[in-house]
Amino acid sequence: MPCGIVIPLIFALVVCGISPGAVLAQSAAQAEDLLSDAKSLFQQNKFTEADRAVRQYLKDHPNSAEGHFLLGHILFREIQAHAMLEAQFQSQAHGPMGSARTMGSTPLPTPDLAPAQELAKASLAEFTAGARFHEPSAADLKTVALDYVLLVDYPDADKWLTKMLEWAPNDSEGWYYLGRTKYNENRFAQAIDAFQKCLKLDPQNVKAEDNLGLSFAGLGRNDEASAAYKQAIAWQAQLLGKNPGPYIDLGSLLIDENRPQDAVSFLLQALEIAPRDSRAHELLGKAYTRTEEFPKAQAELEQAIELSPQTPNLHCMLAPVYRKQGLAEKAKGEYDRCAALTGTHSTPETPRQ
Repeated sequence: MPCGIVIPLIFALVVCGISPGAVLAQSAAQAEDLLSDAKSLFQQNKFTEADRAVRQYLKDHPNSAEGHFLLGHILFREIQAHAMLEAQFQSQAHGPMGSARTMGSTPLPTPDLAPAQELAKASLAEFTAGARFHEPSAADLKTVALDYVLLVDYPDADKWLTKMLEWAPNDSEGWYYLGRTKYNENRFAQAIDAFQKCLKLDPQNVKAEDNLGLSFAGLGRNDEASAAYKQAIAWQAQLLGKNPGPYIDLGSLLIDENRPQDAVSFLLQALEIAPRDSRAHELLGKAYTRTEEFPKAQAELEQAIELSPQTPNLHCMLAPVYRKQGLAEKAKGEYDRCAALTGTHSTPETPRQ
């Protein structure tokens, strides 16, 4: 029988002198090559290509836990590549997260998190699919937890980070992110414990020490907070690339303690490190306002607004600085912008025409 005639596959293979087992082995080898390629591309940070390769693999192997888990990690790394995870933590800067910092030298602008959150949902769906066929690893659970951070679901992030750390108690980064998550839940004592465990595993971790200070401050333990910020500053004294966070957070604490003049030097150092840090300009403007150096306060607050024009409190802070200098029209404009952004009526202090 000619091999070109369409007949049942196995019979055709036998007639044509081809071993079905060899064909199946070749097919399996090709599939494994495809999965291996996807892993290699992922490790090279070529996420688009890795995404394409693993999806092609999953078409023929939909029950592969390894394939689903890999795609879950790829989707998360696509988010991380755009710094969206830290952006989500920083988006809490005026909420429960306070001014918690990262190692990045410049805070990120408030992002549109919707695309990242859609990717986070897709990533979670892949981990859920993979878990039907195999138990996830500690690394898988860490990514699951950070997907939940992006979805602003801190209780679930807390749950999976805690579970992950039961399996991998020496993961310093896991303790760091658990501390960040606990802070967002206003569980400051537990955040302190997590950051201290991170620091035992990773001594002189500046961002962990800085966030430890924020957690102490959350409990009103200002002396311990100040000590942590100063320790974080000391650790990076000889580093070329410094983190402005401890300087900013110490400056903020000093302003809260009605020590604005002391705050100024730390905030100026922060701006030497990160001249486009909106919060540093904001706090410096606040400090200068307290010391009644209104032209300097005006310059700093105007710079903060240039960097973060949609932040209502900046306009609310700048308006009285203008008013103190007799700039009635500018003051009214800022009061109006503040009211528009907050959805309130203009303050009674708004200059009248």
